[in-house]
Amino acid sequence: MPKDTRDVADVMTDPATAATGKTAVLYRMALPDHLCPSGQKARWLLTSKGYEVDDRLFRTRAEVDAFKAEHGVSTTPQAWIEGERVGGYQDLRVRLTGHDPKATTYRPVIYLFAVAAATALALSIGFLGAVTWQTLGWFVSVSMILLGMQKLRDIESFSTSFLNYDLAARRWVPYAYIYPWVETGAGVLMTGMLLTWLAAPAALIISTIGAVSVFKAVYIDKRELKCACVGGNSNVPLGFVSLTENLGMMAMSIVMLVMLLG
Repeated sequence: MPKDTRDVADVMTDPATAATGKTAVLYRMALPDHLCPSGQKARWLLTSKGYEVDDRLFRTRAEVDAFKAEHGVSTTPQAWIEGERVGGYQDLRVRLTGHDPKATTYRPVIYLFAVAAATALALSIGFLGAVTWQTLGWFVSVSMILLGMQKLRDIESFSTSFLNYDLAARRWVPYAYIYPWVETGAGVLMTGMLLTWLAAPAALIISTIGAVSVFKAVYIDKRELKCACVGGNSNVPLGFVSLTENLGMMAMSIVMLVMLLG
């Protein structure tokens, strides 16, 4: 059985020699005031992939600094498998799962819309006792709130990404900072069916500009850009998702205005 040193890091045994077969060597911090989260994730990942972990814990900062100097690394944890150093948790994740942090993915949008749909269903069943056309309206408005909050989470990053393609933001930079507030606020008012005279026109304006901007950038200019719809640091490609988001807002805004004027 491989050893599991839970009290002190083994800095004498060569990790490359110890990391053979299905035994992995992991150096990580377990200081009195800091239990390294990445180290815990690295240990869990190794275990989940069938490795027995020779878990070498650092109990003092001096041990950490000495280890970094000895191996020429700037961070911990550090893992060895199959006789070679892989690196930290992210490196280990790439090695063992094939994860590509730069790969295009729709996962954030799928999760967001799934939560919005579940919330709309819960509101409909809880308050109306059935699934109606209002369910679709709540789905759109709750989606607006969630999308707006993603943008507000890091508005600087969002505005930078947004300026790559939005026509209004390119002409007037503050619009990139105003947009997520308008989207979120309109979504809140639409969910509560309040101040329709304000929420519907505001949503219609920003969604129309957004739809035209996305269509031009993707389908006319043929540009390959990242979508700012779920914030500025996502790997969601600009295109169908963002266009659908804007068209959904447009449709709901028009319906609400027709109902208000009718």
